[in-house]
Amino acid sequence: MKLQDTLSNSEQILDISKKVRIYLCGVTVYDESHIGHARTIIVFDVLRKYLESKGITVDFVQNFTDVDDKIINRAKLENTTAEQISSRYIQNYFNDFDRLNVKRATNYPKVTEHIDDIENFIKKLIEKDTAYVSKNGVYFSVSKFPQYGKLSKKKIDELQSGARIEVDEAKKDPLDFALWKFSDVEPLWDSPWGKGRPGWHIECSAMSIRYLGENFDIHGGGRDLIFPHHENEIAQSESFTSKQFAKIWMHVGMVTIIGEKMSKSRGNIKSIKHVLDNWGPNIIRLFCLSGHYSKPIDYSEELLKENLIKWRQSEICYYELIHTNNEKQGSEIKSLIEEASNEFDNALESDFNTHLALLAFFKLVKEINYLATEEKISSNDAKIIIPEFERMIEILGLIIPKIDLDKKQEIDKLITAREQLRKKKKFQEADKIRDKLNEMSIDLIDHGRKTIWMKKEKIKADIQ
Repeated sequence: MKLQDTLSNSEQILDISKKVRIYLCGVTVYDESHIGHARTIIVFDVLRKYLESKGITVDFVQNFTDVDDKIINRAKLENTTAEQISSRYIQNYFNDFDRLNVKRATNYPKVTEHIDDIENFIKKLIEKDTAYVSKNGVYFSVSKFPQYGKLSKKKIDELQSGARIEVDEAKKDPLDFALWKFSDVEPLWDSPWGKGRPGWHIECSAMSIRYLGENFDIHGGGRDLIFPHHENEIAQSESFTSKQFAKIWMHVGMVTIIGEKMSKSRGNIKSIKHVLDNWGPNIIRLFCLSGHYSKPIDYSEELLKENLIKWRQSEICYYELIHTNNEKQGSEIKSLIEEASNEFDNALESDFNTHLALLAFFKLVKEINYLATEEKISSNDAKIIIPEFERMIEILGLIIPKIDLDKKQEIDKLITAREQLRKKKKFQEADKIRDKLNEMSIDLIDHGRKTIWMKKEKIKADIQ
C-alpha cells in the first residue's frame, strides 16, 4: 500500500510486514462532533478495516483533548466543571460514532490521565535546552529546531509575521509555543515549574509515544492540523527522541458548506447527530468516502441524495442475491467478481482512493442487478458473489439491514398471499398487503415470474 506523505510530499510505502501503528488526533470535547470530524474518523476507520481484512494487526490510538480553554469556558457558561463538560461530550462522541459503525480504537487516551507523561516529556526538553521556563509557563524554543516548518512548508520569516502566533512578551521568540501554561483556574495540576495545565501540542506527542513508540507508522488528522499542531508535534517529539517521529503523515481534507469552512460564527455547522437522524449512517459514510480523502468535499443535500440512490441499488443487489433460487448457471461470474475485487483493492492500495473503490463497488452492484433482472444469476453464482459483496461493504463500514427468521417467515406468508390475490385479480386487497409490508420497511420487487422482497434502511430524508 502506498500513501501520500504530507512531510515528504510524495507517496510512501506502508510497511505491512508487522503491526501497523496509527495515531489519529481526536476531538476537543467541548461541543457536539460535526460532519468534518466524521469524515476524518471514517476515512481512518476504513483504512483500518481494510488492513485488518488482509490479516494485518492494527494498533489504533485516538486521543480526547479534555483539557482546553474552550472546555473551561463552556463550563463557566453552564456553571459546571470542565470534567462534567468533557465527560458529557465524550459520551456523545461514542453515541455518534457507534451509530456510524466506526470500530472503537485500541486506546482512547485522555490528557487528564497522562499529566505525568507530559511532565516527564517537558522535563527532558528543558534538560536538552530546547524548552525554557518563563513567567507565563514553559515554552518550546523553535530556534533550537532548525527544521521547523518542514511539514507545512512554511518559512520561519513568513511564520513570524503570521496572524496565528499568540502575542506573549514572556516568549523569547514569537514562534515559541507553550508546553505548560501557568494558571490558577481549575483544572490545574502541580508541576516542578508551577501550577497549571499542559499546552495543546504536547499532549499528542506524549500520548502517541507512550502508546505507539518513538517511530510509529501513520500520524493522521484533518488538514487544518498541519500547522501549527502537527508542525509543533514534530519539533518537540524529534527534539525529545532525536529520531524521526511518524513515518507517514496522512491528512484528510475539510468538509465545506457551499464552499465555506464550517464555523459557529457562520452558523453552518452540521452536527453528526443532526445528519445521522436525517440520513442514517450508510449515507454519511458514502458521502465522506465519495471524494479523495486529501481533498475538500462540499456538503450538500444533492450529494447526499445521490448517495442515497446508490445505496438503495446496493440494498436491492444484496436481496436479489439472497433470494436467488435459479439453478441456471450464469456466465463469467467469477471473472466479474475477480475484476471488481482487483479494482477495489488496487484503488485502496494506491493512496487510499476510496472514490475509485466506491466506483468499483457500484459498478459491481449495477451489473449484478442487471443480471438478476434478466434472471441470469444462479444460486451457485450467488454463493460466489455474496462473500465478496459482504467483504466490500464490511471494509467500507456499510450495513445492510438484516431480518430474523420469524419475521422472514411472516413476510414470506404475506407475499404468498399477495401473489394469490393478484392471480385472482383482487388487486385492491393485494395492494393492502403491499401497504402493510411498506409499514414494515419491506419493499417488493416484481420480476416476470416471481416477486422478491428487501428490507430498506429507514431514512428520514427519504420520506420528507
